[in-house]
Amino acid sequence: MASTPAPKTCASCGREIQWRKKWEKSWDDVKYCSDACRKRGIRPVDEKLTASIRELLDARAASATICPSEAARAVGGEDWRDLMEPARRAARRLVAIGEVEITQRGQVVDPSTAKGPIRIRKAR
Repeated sequence: MASTPAPKTCASCGREIQWRKKWEKSWDDVKYCSDACRKRGIRPVDEKLTASIRELLDARAASATICPSEAARAVGGEDWRDLMEPARRAARRLVAIGEVEITQRGQVVDPSTAKGPIRIRKAR
């Protein structure tokens, strides 16, 4: 019996994708965790949020954290609230490539399962 392939990270939302039997023949082609993520993909605003998170963290001390709302405000201005989930997705994508960590109460958490307020810091 073959071993189960390692999990992947969704290209859109940054959540972990677990291998499923139905993907047995196409696992190498799987990029998204859901139809919604496949339709959404990565939009220009998502790239702006990613850049904003990097800029905000670069402007702070190495141990400092930011809230996703700071990136949302920097990109969205008055309409920043609609960008909160996209900002969290951008943070999860940065976690997947090892640039940042997501914390709650000062402890690093799994970005795929974190609920509630989060903070973002540079990876240590």
